[in-house]
This record gives sequence, structure tokens and C-alpha cells, in this order.
Amino acid sequence: MRTTKKQGRVEMRALPLSELRVVEIGSGDALAYCGKLFADFGAEVIKVEPPGGDPDRQIAPLVDAGGRRESATFAWLNTNKYSILGDLDQPDDTARIERLLADSDLLLDARHPTAIEASPLSHRRLREVQPGLAITSLSWFGEHGPYRDYLATDSVCRSLAGLVKLVGPAEGPPVLPRDGQIAVIAGLTAFIPTLAGLYARADQGARRFAVNAFEAMLQITEFDIALALEAGSTRPRIGLNRFGRGFPVGNYATKDGWLGVTVVTPAQWLGFCAMIGLPELGPDPRYSATADRFIHADELNSIIRPVLMHKTALEWFERGIELRLPLALVPDMAQLLAQPVMRERGAFAKVEIGASSFDAPVLPQRLTKSPCKPNGRAPRAGEHNDAELSPRRRTAERAVRPNEALPLSGIRIVDLTMGWAGPSAVRQLGDLGADIIKVESCQYPDWFRGTDPRGPYHPERTYEKTYWFQTMNRNKRGITLDLTTDDGRAVLKRLLAGADAVIDNYAADVLPRLGLDVAAMQAINPRLVVVTMPAFGITGRWSAARAYGSTLEQASGLPSVTGRDGDPPTMLHAALGDPVGGLNAAAALMLGLMHQKRTGEGQHIDLSQVECMLPMLASSIIEQSATGHTSPRIGNRHPRFVPSGCFPCAGDDQWVTLAVQTDAQWKALCRVMHRPDFAADPSLATADGRRADEDRIEIAVRHWTSSVRPELAMVTLQEAGIAAGVARLPIDLVGDPHLLKTGHWQPVVRRFMGAHLLPSVSYREDFADLPYPIERLAPTLGQHNDEVLRELGLSDAEIEGLHDRGVIGNVATTKKSGGVRLAAE
Repeated sequence: MRTTKKQGRVEMRALPLSELRVVEIGSGDALAYCGKLFADFGAEVIKVEPPGGDPDRQIAPLVDAGGRRESATFAWLNTNKYSILGDLDQPDDTARIERLLADSDLLLDARHPTAIEASPLSHRRLREVQPGLAITSLSWFGEHGPYRDYLATDSVCRSLAGLVKLVGPAEGPPVLPRDGQIAVIAGLTAFIPTLAGLYARADQGARRFAVNAFEAMLQITEFDIALALEAGSTRPRIGLNRFGRGFPVGNYATKDGWLGVTVVTPAQWLGFCAMIGLPELGPDPRYSATADRFIHADELNSIIRPVLMHKTALEWFERGIELRLPLALVPDMAQLLAQPVMRERGAFAKVEIGASSFDAPVLPQRLTKSPCKPNGRAPRAGEHNDAELSPRRRTAERAVRPNEALPLSGIRIVDLTMGWAGPSAVRQLGDLGADIIKVESCQYPDWFRGTDPRGPYHPERTYEKTYWFQTMNRNKRGITLDLTTDDGRAVLKRLLAGADAVIDNYAADVLPRLGLDVAAMQAINPRLVVVTMPAFGITGRWSAARAYGSTLEQASGLPSVTGRDGDPPTMLHAALGDPVGGLNAAAALMLGLMHQKRTGEGQHIDLSQVECMLPMLASSIIEQSATGHTSPRIGNRHPRFVPSGCFPCAGDDQWVTLAVQTDAQWKALCRVMHRPDFAADPSLATADGRRADEDRIEIAVRHWTSSVRPELAMVTLQEAGIAAGVARLPIDLVGDPHLLKTGHWQPVVRRFMGAHLLPSVSYREDFADLPYPIERLAPTLGQHNDEVLRELGLSDAEIEGLHDRGVIGNVATTKKSGGVRLAAE
């Protein structure tokens, strides 16, 4: 692996991370996805595999990898990496890896915390002997707390994180989605602080982060948690594609294909009714309010469904674009791979391993000046054992000191986002020390302050009191600017001139109509990193499409592979696209800042939030491309673990999720269930044998779980060495013992809200058992107008004039008629 060409050399380009050398130790798809982000953006990533290769190489779908059948998904996760074999139980191999680490910038480590502590390559020892080495560990539950040593699977982790119980038919069971989604969420969650630490390594030294998948997944749950805290309870599970407080929201059959619908605001309801040729429904007092439509959902569905059968999904979708309605095609995998919009934007590219090649999603961080490698070749196990490494010296020479400033201190980001996706993206960097200036207007406040300005919205300022706005906008300063005025745009331009980055999640046409397109912003400040994130990106025939998080999920095709065969495409009921888009945008911002630091250049990052969803179903996309088909949906069963599912417990609507991953665990489950006859049955000794008798086994499991309360079932199974977790409601998580012990919830008090809880970051620095404290609570409307405008050099008289002309303010006002509407997302 010299910098000159040698056998097995992966060609390097001057990408944002080309100066980095990264070593991966351990196994798992979250580790692999985090490493893929480094490798595809230019880092030299060296994967250390055990003798015989990573066991994940045997996870279906399998392709010919040069005389051996290997996992196509594993190949996608490991493009552009090197592979060496090393037995960490052997002193010679351990010494060799330690020498490798001496020339590396970063260790990504997915070994269990207990294994790390007992190893010669323990992190405490490495911090002593190699203080300039940055380290990030990834685990299911972190290094502290009562769940630390729990076994988990994707479904078990999701259940504990409140992301299962609300999905599915009212009578149950809750729906378990396919594996692979946690890998993306946890991998991105690890990538963002790790890259922030590396960004500041020359000045501050190397940092160590411990990231856990459980808290990473809470970034998806946190909106529902905020809703539950606001209401005092969590909504019930009411059926497939029936969720939230809106209606219509779900997937509808059409003349040809499935149409995803998300109608939230009063204006959208009027537009939807007009689109389907029933304008009289719009102002009908029985249906005009969101809550009333939700109550009358069955009645309205009986009207809507037959009408939607008159046109194709594509026809409805394209009409929705014209009317600015959040609609989506809901494709299956074959349709998704063939979509011209995806192909034109390069959303898919070839992965090669051995003699095999197939299409797979390309990383969605579309940096226009330094784009990532579009997938590429994956290594065979141990392919680079004998390759030579080029000598190098890492940048960091010491570990970060106690009480050092956060890694992004001194970075200023202008936040032109609303809702969930954009604000949560910028929050990630604010948590790491960046100065975030959130820009709203009195005429169009962030819609997470409320979508219906009727009732108490203005007189009682309810727009300051929503839990979910507090959650998404911590660690920011806030100003108001009416960007439809010349004065407002002039102030924004002054703000952009001194900023490092700007991000917006308006629809693609909004800022250009204000004269604030990407070119205009970069003319003001050529080193500016500009992130745009419409649903389908800023280019392409669908760039004007409006979307919510649910729309993004629908458009990605994920519902087509979720749930049971024969069910309609099944939504996951968590507006999944928003937090996924936010995490990907935060990663894109960090990559842009790395390029900026290296070259002094700014650039445009054209993020498509739909493309951000594609890695979440990469395995299904890859299966379709590599084999020509997609496996039938199998409901809550698992392709490898038998039994696996969500089972009823004692009590009303109580459930536990469990998964038997090995034959030894099957024996343990038999003991727990007091079924020695099952344990003695040789036909059930293997997963294949159990698969043939899965119905009978599941009856036995339900018989046992139904007699046990869910917490006791989880503890009993975990003590027996079986992965298990309670299917929690979002409201349950504020009392989760692990989250309380690890300090996930930070109590705060605001005069106008009283006491409430805010979530923390999903990582801990160094070996701390508590997260970063929240430095700033979410800004009230225009809270920092004077402070920020004075920093820009405006005089008191100029600020007063802006206030008198309504350009700035701190009270929401009635929206203007006409002009340019600042429609987010």
C-alpha cells in the first residue's frame, strides 16, 4: 500500500479525507458504513479481519467473489478499503496492528467494551502510548449503564428505542423492519463527531469518542417523544399506514402503482381536495381541521380511495408537484433502480468484488467540487496482507487536553432551515461547538413552532412553547429577517460574508427567486460551503417536489420491503426521512468544511433527501441488482435468526422482541420456556430445521411470553444470553433506566414552558459517563437580533430602523399575501 502504484493499490484522488489513514477493528455494519464514509471520500481505510475473514462476508445476498460466495452487501459497505488479517489473541498480530496504528490518524473500533478493556489494544493504553491517535468506538449501548452488556439485533435495539410499538395493525403484533437501517444511523452518528475531532486535531490534539446505536436511534424517536411529552401520553397504534396526527397520510393504490400522500396544513388539504376533483371537501367543517380529518379517516378513505384509482401514481405525483403538494411515487426495488431521475443524478453505481459487479447506492453527500468515489472495488479477505504501507506522520501529536474548547469552536454556520431535517443537521454541529445563527422571519417562523396559526398561536405565543422546536434547535442563536425585502436580504448577505457555511431546506426554487441562489451566495463569499437539501436535490425533473419525512420514506421505496407479504407498502410511522436527511446533511457539512480547510475553497453540496434514504435499504436494492429479484417480505421473521419476532407479554398491548442468533441460544431459550422436548428434538437443532417448523415454535414462544411482563421477559432472556428488548412507547423512554443512568435526558426550565427534558448527543468523549451539557436552549423568535446584528457592524439606529420597517422582530405576525412564500422542504 505505497503511495506509488503497487499490486492491490486503490487509486487515491485529492478528496476531502485523502490525508487520513484509518484502521477498522471489529465487525458489524455500523462500523463498516462509518468506514465507507471515510474510504469513499478518500481516506486510506485498512480493515483488520479475523483469520478466515469477517463473518459478515457470509450474509446474503451472495455473489461470486473469486471462487467463493460472499455477501454483496458486505462488498458495498467495504468499497475502496484495504483488508488485512489479524488475530487479536496472538501477540505477533497484535504488535503488527499496533505498529500500523502508530502511523494512523484514527482507530474505528467495534469490539465490545469488555473486549476492548481486556485487550493489549485497550483504548486507555493506546491513549497513553499513542496520544495522537484519534479513537472512536461503536457499540450497541455504550460503555456505561445497565444495558451495556446486553445482546442486541437491529430489531431489539429499535424496540427499546421506541421505534416498533407504534407500527402495524391495531391488534398487533408491531411491525419489525428489515436490518440495515441502524448501520446507517449509527455509522453517520459516529462519523460526524469523529470528523469534527479530526478537523481540529492539529490545534487541539486527538479525541476519543464512544458512540452507541441505542442513543443514535433516539434521534429518530425524539420527535415522537416531544409529542408525547406535550400531550402527556403517546398516541396508540391504529393500523398500517395510519399514524401521526395528520390525515391523509399513507400509501394509496392507484390505477398503476402506489401513491404516497402526506397532507398536514390547511392549505395542503384544500389543494389535495382540488387535485382529486372534490373541492367541496376542503372547506367542509367536518374535515377542515387536521384533528377532525384524523377522526373521520375511515369515512374519508372511502371517498378518496376510489378517486385515486382513476389515474396512475405518476400522474397524481406530477400534478402534486404543480400544486406544491407533498406526494410521492412508492416504487418497488426494480422500479427504483430504473427511475430516470435517480439514474440521471448518479444515485447508483457499480460495486465490484472478484468477478462480480452490481449496482448499489452511492453516498448521498454530493460535493460538487470533491465528489466521493462512486462505490468501486471491495477487497477480498486478507488481500493486502503483503502490501507495503507508505511511511507517514500523523498531524496530531497529543491527545486533547481537559477543558479544551469543543472541536468546531470558531466555525459559523448560517441556518436557513425549518422543521426537522435541516434544524437537526445544524444542531449536530452546534453540539460540537459551532456558532449557529438560525434565521427565521416574523411572517414565516419555523413551521416546527406550529403549522396552524389560528387559535392561540398569536395571542398566547404558542410558537415559543412546542417541545419539538426546543429539541431540534438547542445550541443555536436566533434572528429574524424578512428575506422578501431588500433590507432583509442585505443583512443576510452581510452575515454570509463572514460565515463558513450556510444550509437551507427550502424547496429548490425558493431562494433563487429571491436572488439568493448558490452562485449568488458564493459570489459574496467564495469560501462558503453551501448545502441545499430539497427532496430530490436541486437538479433534475423532480427538483420542485415538496416533501415531509414521510414523503421521503415513500419515495425511497422502503415501504415496499417492510411488513408482511400481501400488505400494502408499509410505513414505519416515524417520519424517518427527516432525521436521516439531517444526519446526512451534517456529515456533508463536515466534509465540506474539511475540503474548505484543506484548500480554502467553498463549494455547493447538492443533497437529495430521497437519496439519503437509499442506504437504509441498500441490501434490498443490491439484491435486486445482483440477482434480478427482491425476496418476499417475511413480516417479523428474520432471514437468519430463528425464532425472531415481537411477541405478546402479560398486560394490555405489551410486547417483547427477541432473536435467537445461534444454536446455543436456541437451547437457552428452550430452558427459559421450560421446553426440554424442543431442546431434545434434533430436527430443531439448526436454524434451517427451525425454519421448517417456525409456526409451531412461535406458538410456544408466545405461550411463554404471554405469561411474563415485558421487563421481566427481557431481563430473563438477556441473562440466558439471548438478545431481547421491550417494545417501548416513545413516552416510556423518559423513564428508561439506561437513559437515566447515562444522562441522556437533561432537565431544563424555561419561564414560559416550565420544566421539561431535552435529549443529549449520542456519544461520550474520552471515557466520560455523561454527555456534553447543553450550552444554549432553543432561541425564542428573534432572541439574538441585537447581539448578532451588532456583531455585523450595524448601529443601534440601523437596527431600530429594521425593526420599525418589520424586517426584524420578536413576535410572529400574520403572513403576507402575494410575494414569495418561504416554503420549507
